[in-house]
Amino acid sequence: MTVAPALGLALGTFTATFDAPLAEVPTPPEVLDLLRLDADAPMTRDDGVRAAVRDALRRHGYKPTGRGKPASEYLVGAAEAGRLAPINAVVDACNAVSLHSGLPISVVDLDRTRGDLSVGLPPAGASYVFNASGQEIRLDGLPCLFDADGPCTNAVRDSQRTKTHDGTRRVQIVVWAPEALAGRLGEATAWYARLLDASGATVETG
Repeated sequence: MTVAPALGLALGTFTATFDAPLAEVPTPPEVLDLLRLDADAPMTRDDGVRAAVRDALRRHGYKPTGRGKPASEYLVGAAEAGRLAPINAVVDACNAVSLHSGLPISVVDLDRTRGDLSVGLPPAGASYVFNASGQEIRLDGLPCLFDADGPCTNAVRDSQRTKTHDGTRRVQIVVWAPEALAGRLGEATAWYARLLDASGATVETG
């Protein structure tokens, strides 16, 4: 994976491969417990982290507010409203780590990508569909993960094109953080990798 310079972000990345499709991989009970705001987690949310993430996303002109807020903030709201329901073993662990670390995390089905992966800024006017209803997110000024077909995820929303599904076996994980929070980034990335390893995945860090 190549990363464009001067993005103002640090990235934690790894891949995870399961022997069975995700539909056959149960989420461990301890991960489901972590989907609560009051769970006993190894990391704790911090308003300073929230502000730093937003500032990093503003660097190139993106406005991380309203429906365009970082994914980690959406999870807090969903948990407060009791709407943070289980999805699959990979996404549940992602949501748990993102909820408590305050860092946005992307999950990409590697078998739905094409060619090499890279991180950079999208061209002006770029967008992609992010849900099954066909809703789109504008990507101006928002650093994204790209494959040969274009942007496929970022710190706000994953694209529908490369989301996980029942048949997913291989995933690429990207944890997004401001450069100043590299230590917290490493802690969150390692925690997520441990959770997937405990679910039976083969984890390869990068």
